[in-house]
Amino acid sequence: MKAETYRVAERYRVPVFVVSNSMIAIPDAPLVQRVVVEAGPDVADDWIVEQAVPGDIVVTADVPLAARCVKKNVAALSPTGRRFDDDSIGMTLAVRNLMTDLRSAGAVTGGPKPFGPKDRSAFLGALDTLVVRLRKEKARTVVRPDWNA
Repeated sequence: MKAETYRVAERYRVPVFVVSNSMIAIPDAPLVQRVVVEAGPDVADDWIVEQAVPGDIVVTADVPLAARCVKKNVAALSPTGRRFDDDSIGMTLAVRNLMTDLRSAGAVTGGPKPFGPKDRSAFLGALDTLVVRLRKEKARTVVRPDWNA
């Protein structure tokens, strides 16, 4: 989804921050900036939450990070195009915690369904819609590369 994010950002001329705790490849583009934070649990998430302001878009598959963004009134979008908001984040977080507890108790829960073309299309549409809606404000997109797409 990073390539799709870069394309949308270029189309609308909004900066993208790719945040990770190790060096990863990013395109050589003036609007794309790499941010490497110290290693450690939630260090990248903490940086994102500290830097994000209303009008920004955070792309992440990390539900606790999405919850922190929503609490701060920052748009959060999953790589499948699902918008996390006040109405959905509580249940999403509860299900995520339940599944974590079940897995730690030894239950075989499977995993997410395979990422497909419909997910890619849904993501592009959702990101485009969000950017258009928020671009009147200072819109930035923060990508946490924690997905497999």
